[in-house]
Amino acid sequence: MPKMKTHRAAAKRFKKTAKGGFKSASAYTSHRFHGKTKKQRRQLRGTRMMNKTTIKKYAKMLSTL
Repeated sequence: MPKMKTHRAAAKRFKKTAKGGFKSASAYTSHRFHGKTKKQRRQLRGTRMMNKTTIKKYAKMLSTL
């Protein structure tokens, strides 16, 4: 059976952590900042840990299962 290929779009967007979680950039950060408060804009910076319900799906896309 051939090896599974890595989903390249997912590999560019998500990183696996040492404990097995995934981190990714926050959504809603590309435009329309005039409708967001300063607090929202500040909290959207950096990365976020991925939701536990979607980790299995993205792990499969990244061929880490």
